[in-house]
Amino acid sequence: MSVFNQSRKNVIRLIFISLFVIIIARLFTLQVFTSKYKVLAEDQGIFRKVVYPDRGIVFDRHRNAILQNTNISDLMVTPNKLKGVDTATLCRILNIDTAQFNKKIIDLIIRNGRSRPSVFEALLSEEKMAMLNESMYRFAPGFYLQERSVRSYPYDAAANVLGYTAEVDTNFLKRHPQEGYVSGDYAGMTGLERSYERVLMGERGIEYWKRDNKNRLTEKLEKGVYDTNAIAGQNLHTSLDIELQQLGEKLMQNKLGSIVAIDPRTGGILAMVSAPTYQPKYLTGSERRKHFSELFLNPALPLLNRTVSATYSPGSTFKTLQALIGLHEGVISTDTRFSCSGAFYGCGGAKPMRCLDVGTFDLRSAITISDNTYFANVMMRVINNPKFPNIDSALRSWDNYMYAFGLGRKLGVDVPSEKSGNIPTPDSYNKVYGEGHWNFCTFRSVSIGQGEVDVTPLQVANEMAYIANKGWYITPHVVDSIEGGDRFNILDKYKNPIEPTDIPDSIFEVVHDGMQGVVDRGTGAGAKVADIAICGKTGTVENYYRGVKQQNHSFFCGFAPRDNPRIAIMCVVENSGRFGGTYAAPIVGLMIEKYLKDSITDKARLARLEQLSNLNLMPPRIFAELRKQDSLRHSKDSAYLLAKGYIKIVKDTIGLEDGVDSEELEKAKKEKPKSENIPDTIVKSPAILPDEKRISPVIDTARKS
Repeated sequence: MSVFNQSRKNVIRLIFISLFVIIIARLFTLQVFTSKYKVLAEDQGIFRKVVYPDRGIVFDRHRNAILQNTNISDLMVTPNKLKGVDTATLCRILNIDTAQFNKKIIDLIIRNGRSRPSVFEALLSEEKMAMLNESMYRFAPGFYLQERSVRSYPYDAAANVLGYTAEVDTNFLKRHPQEGYVSGDYAGMTGLERSYERVLMGERGIEYWKRDNKNRLTEKLEKGVYDTNAIAGQNLHTSLDIELQQLGEKLMQNKLGSIVAIDPRTGGILAMVSAPTYQPKYLTGSERRKHFSELFLNPALPLLNRTVSATYSPGSTFKTLQALIGLHEGVISTDTRFSCSGAFYGCGGAKPMRCLDVGTFDLRSAITISDNTYFANVMMRVINNPKFPNIDSALRSWDNYMYAFGLGRKLGVDVPSEKSGNIPTPDSYNKVYGEGHWNFCTFRSVSIGQGEVDVTPLQVANEMAYIANKGWYITPHVVDSIEGGDRFNILDKYKNPIEPTDIPDSIFEVVHDGMQGVVDRGTGAGAKVADIAICGKTGTVENYYRGVKQQNHSFFCGFAPRDNPRIAIMCVVENSGRFGGTYAAPIVGLMIEKYLKDSITDKARLARLEQLSNLNLMPPRIFAELRKQDSLRHSKDSAYLLAKGYIKIVKDTIGLEDGVDSEELEKAKKEKPKSENIPDTIVKSPAILPDEKRISPVIDTARKS
């Protein structure tokens, strides 16, 4: 053997000897000088208790706690420690039989294994808690009580904004493997609870307790030296005005629609009403699973946040934007006049587009009376502007204005499930009609907010903030600040103004004139409030459901006061069958009065408030659909709905993540609810989807964001 080989063998020997010495030294240290691991290994004598932190509290703009915590307990089980447990007494306390007990244990073993603690019964009622506390030693070590903090809602409002939490399931754990969740944890599923989960959740702690010979907890191990403290979640301070939110929800009782109010100076959302709504407490506490199944499988979709997830044609509210574009492009002036003899006939043999007022109007009066012919002519001039080489480039220029105004794209609000809406593009028309085979007359209805254009209520409210500010806005958001600091930089995008266009103030002033005229002497007079200069715009939208004409939707949007805007607001009342000034305008007027004057004291105004609140505008088909759904659920069980794809449709519509509450959904599919008589009047009724897409060959025309 060469000298080289002998040297290599010595090096290898030295390496192995060194590793052996290191391992022996480490084991000696752990066993002789460190007692922690020896102590913690004594499983029969030591209980490892998880301490769940309080989730962060949510405050409104006046520091009222609108989402807070209350303490409640889960009954936890470790299946491989059930030997000797008095299951008969436990079943009697929990009001279940032995078969149900065994099934639960088997399900938990399949889901989480034999040795992992799992939730046997979540969110125990006070009655069950009292009985268990007296007899808990009978069920140890297999069972123990795990205290946790659950959400409570002091004002019982803003359910769709705040969202809800739910126990994580296996699908959730698979999707979030690096985030430290374990079985039994709760996480935000919708609303602010979901958007700010990282902020609100806090960090779990661990306590180590000694047991006596009856498995009762006696004292902390080593006086708590091995414990880790739970860290509470951070608090959120929002722009919401909870009293304004409550008023909005009251005004929208027995109606389909929404209200969005924004502070144009900050972009902070003051109220976000989705109607009809549900009580947020329904999705917390011991009855949560039952209520979730009822809400989720209800064909009226009460979990839908219509303010960000429902889209509509904007109707005449769209005309304010056409005015801005026409003036900025120079195709009209403030003195430009167009005449209407009953309809717009500028498209030859095409069906005339009716106008309600006959006469000749300038821009200000056209906004005030909402003349269709005027704005059809404005958009025709924009599209046929000779400065553009072809219609494609003209429409793309118009599209860019729309995107700048915040339409056809997601704004980036901090409430989940936001939709982008739809702005028609040259590509979409080329695809349907062929390049060069379409012109202004193809989409003339877009000029008055009909046809292929779709918006969300949030986008319209933000549009009003943009107009109120004369050319800038701050991205709408609910959360203003995070107590303790924004360590994830979530709020950065809500700090700086966005100035998407160079439209001068003088142009906005002209539009403001017309919008103030709408309220002072035009179609929006119902929004008038004493001593407040309000600028507004009504809108009426044709409404089709599954190809059948329904009652029209009504809109009203605006801002106030004119000279120093503090609120920009939008309201839509679906299926009202009236003009925007009939119901939407007075609702907005009351909301503005409440916010700017802090209260409504005039007796006549209070009477009007009660009248609107008690007004039932629920369309008859809602009741028919509910009855039909109830019948199907009883005759076929929920597997029928699954076969029809109903579950997927609902999930996609309300914007739930894949896998969220999947185990509850599986349970919901199998449930056969008891028959219930559906009343003729619903006060807090679940919502339905807004209208399906209007009949049009053009589909999927929204710019992707």
